[in-house]
Amino acid sequence: MTEDAVDGEPGDGVPAGKRAQTKAMNRSQILAAAREVFAELGYEATTVRDIIRRTSLASGTFYNYFPTKEAVFRAVVEESARHLRQRLRAERRSARSFDEFCFQAYSTYFRYVVEDRPTYDLIRRNVAAIASVFESPELAEGRDELREDVADAVVRGLLPAGTDVEFLTLAVHGIAVNLAGRMIETGDNDVERAARFAAGLLIGGVAGACAAVADRTRT
Repeated sequence: MTEDAVDGEPGDGVPAGKRAQTKAMNRSQILAAAREVFAELGYEATTVRDIIRRTSLASGTFYNYFPTKEAVFRAVVEESARHLRQRLRAERRSARSFDEFCFQAYSTYFRYVVEDRPTYDLIRRNVAAIASVFESPELAEGRDELREDVADAVVRGLLPAGTDVEFLTLAVHGIAVNLAGRMIETGDNDVERAARFAAGLLIGGVAGACAAVADRTRT
């Protein structure tokens, strides 16, 4: 870093490639610190100063990347959601049966809960803040993608033609969130057991649910 660097930012004398690398590292450090602090203290109690203290950066550097606490909170949640969405979509789209569709996606989600605990704790502890502070496109797109993949499973013949896509989407999501919460509360890290149970519960209930709706429609 040259003498014209300010607040941890590379100066003009630093090659462009090195400047880009330093900026990426600074941003990553801020996001990692913010993820930890929001998970521990919650959105309302967290201050920008709390986040800066977890980094090796000067206070001025933070504001070069994020103008407010809300901005860094948004970035943390959206980054986590984006990575998880990509993994879940790949698993659902590669499934050759509804059994695989459920098990692979649940396995990925529960593994994320177990292996990336700070991020999961952040989201779980800050549900109200996530809802009130912003409408995140990343979170909304995640729900839309699940709905699209359920509809696609119907088209591919993995599910009965009469499947209620909206209801099933809510059921898939609800089982995942509630079982994940239970795993955290009990310290249960058995991903495969949780995924098998969730998939079995869903698969066993789909046929009966579709039949019930069909019977109701005929009457």
